[in-house]
Amino acid sequence: MKMDTHLLQTPFRLPCGAVLANRLVKAATTERLSKADFFPPSSIVRLYDQWADAGAGLMISGNILVDRRHLESAGNVVADTAAAIPYLKTWTAAARKNGQHFWAQISHAGRQTNRFVNWHPKAPSAVQLKKIGLFGMPRAMSTKDIEQIIRSFVQTAVICREGGFTGVQIHAAHGYLLSQFLSPATNQRSDEWGGSLENRSRLLLRIVREVRQALGADFPISVKINSADFQKGGFSEAEALEVVHMLSNEKIDLLEISGGTYEKVAFFLLNEDNMRESTRRREAYFIDFAQKVRAVSTLPLMVTGGFRTYVFADEVLRRGELDFIGMARPFIVAHTDIPAFMAGKLPVLPNSILRTGLPFLEDAAEAGYYARQIIRLGQGKPVHSNLHPLSSVFFLIAHEIRKALSKRISSTLRRSSILR
Repeated sequence: MKMDTHLLQTPFRLPCGAVLANRLVKAATTERLSKADFFPPSSIVRLYDQWADAGAGLMISGNILVDRRHLESAGNVVADTAAAIPYLKTWTAAARKNGQHFWAQISHAGRQTNRFVNWHPKAPSAVQLKKIGLFGMPRAMSTKDIEQIIRSFVQTAVICREGGFTGVQIHAAHGYLLSQFLSPATNQRSDEWGGSLENRSRLLLRIVREVRQALGADFPISVKINSADFQKGGFSEAEALEVVHMLSNEKIDLLEISGGTYEKVAFFLLNEDNMRESTRRREAYFIDFAQKVRAVSTLPLMVTGGFRTYVFADEVLRRGELDFIGMARPFIVAHTDIPAFMAGKLPVLPNSILRTGLPFLEDAAEAGYYARQIIRLGQGKPVHSNLHPLSSVFFLIAHEIRKALSKRISSTLRRSSILR
């Protein structure tokens, strides 16, 4: 391949036969936009209509939940009923308007369901997430609950296909339910779903197999997993590589690597004093792990996190360390710059970093900041970069409370109407 070729712009054929037009992926970003009915609103359609013009060959939605009682945000879209299909079709039509792929990230929050949504969510074990008092004590799932979860993932995958998505991504990272089953820190079960890594990975593998059976051989299926939890006693890098090896025997089309949980947000590790300087110099967060994945798997590989310069993105593609470059935050704050970046005409994308000076609030500040920008884009407004970190924390909490109350009131009214 000639060195003047822009690898970001080259197509890629997935194992299932689907072709992605280029190597840039708009990775999942929590939109927090759904209203009382849990369906995608007009604001999310407007948001993805703008993102479609950025030119990524693939866009992946934010969490689409398989169970409305277990949301990672009270503003999540839920696709647990066929009634969602017409709304999904409007959303996917906008996102696919330029011919790109649009995949649904399907997920269950487990213990990472905040108190505003569910005081006692279901999880592998009764291990509480301790994060500024926002999460309740979970209830350990029964075998019947687990079997229902498998059916829910399959049902949501089918609904998303009928709604116009061209693929699905099964979310088993960032401390959500499937990640909780993989981690010995949150999975303390002694039955067939806990204990050994074989048992802890059973739920993920069952879901992958049954989703594949339901969707057929030619429909793209991706899995997102952690390289590690970065927590003592948690899911380790060695275990992650074993799970990657297991997934290599399944019929998936793309593996995305990430890391961390709500208790240990991996993106902030780059700012810790004990981070190796060699890793600090690496632009993307999980490249070192990706090199190890290449040794045990031939699955198409994507890393999200940290890519900001064209030279580095092109370099890792040329070396074959990755097949796809995942970006999330640049699509929020600089989506109009991305076409020039892909063409090699813009060397660096902006990187917004917010700090409150209070370690336990840093991730909430960034989450609130980007949530506010997504909401503005969905309203047709421009990005507002000058937002105070602490005000972003308060905004995030207030937004979640408002969304949760709206949905509870709506649910109560619906039940009252049915009873009458």
